[in-house]
Amino acid sequence: MTQDAKTINITLKVWRQKGPGVKGKLETYQVNNISTHMSFLEMLDVVNEDLAVNGKEPIEFDNDCREGICGMCGAVVNGAAHGPGKGMTLCQLHMRKFQNGDTIVVEPWRARAFPIVKDLIVDRSALDRIIQAGGYVSINAGGAPDGNAVPIPQEIAEKAMDAAACIGCGACVAACPNASAMLFVSAKVSQLALLPQGKPEAAKRALTMLRQMDDCGFGNCSNERECEAVCPKEISITNIARLNREYLKAGFFSEFK
Repeated sequence: MTQDAKTINITLKVWRQKGPGVKGKLETYQVNNISTHMSFLEMLDVVNEDLAVNGKEPIEFDNDCREGICGMCGAVVNGAAHGPGKGMTLCQLHMRKFQNGDTIVVEPWRARAFPIVKDLIVDRSALDRIIQAGGYVSINAGGAPDGNAVPIPQEIAEKAMDAAACIGCGACVAACPNASAMLFVSAKVSQLALLPQGKPEAAKRALTMLRQMDDCGFGNCSNERECEAVCPKEISITNIARLNREYLKAGFFSEFK
């Protein structure tokens, strides 16, 4: 049976873990007659329906929008965060990317800062704590008309929008050998540092967000670029260079330490 066939049979190896601190393992399932038009999550739904019918516990996985917007569906498929597709989340991956007879290994994000909740679900609240540390503008920036009244060069606006596309899924962390959150942090810092509304708190933002990243247990960047390769929104690592500049400026010239 070829890639263009309407149905394929696969061997699915999924990480099963009942909860934090409990030893987990890969369990194998033979999955037959899967439509190549199904998304990866729809395939997991079919597997879970079969498990439930047979009185077994379904595979727990996180998801919400199933439109590539929220990033909650993130998991590692055959060693790649969000699977073999480029510029997409796991819910956008379709079974036509696989061949009949393939063995597919599915695991959760692997990082100290992302403790496993159950099966493929991890606790990504560490990213929320980084945002709470400084990823916002607290000054009164006015409403939309006021924002439109501030002249911003198109090139700068586009760079800010590109950085703001980050959905905080954590794929960059899962792909990095050091489990670094630098791509995520740099995107959140860049989107504000590039705009005039973000300038007043730029120094505080860079310092507090990086300190919180360290406190959460994330590693540092070593320029491996795995983060950029798996990012579903294709965030550029040039943002990391900008973050480093913002951090150095804050450390040398800012009164905020």
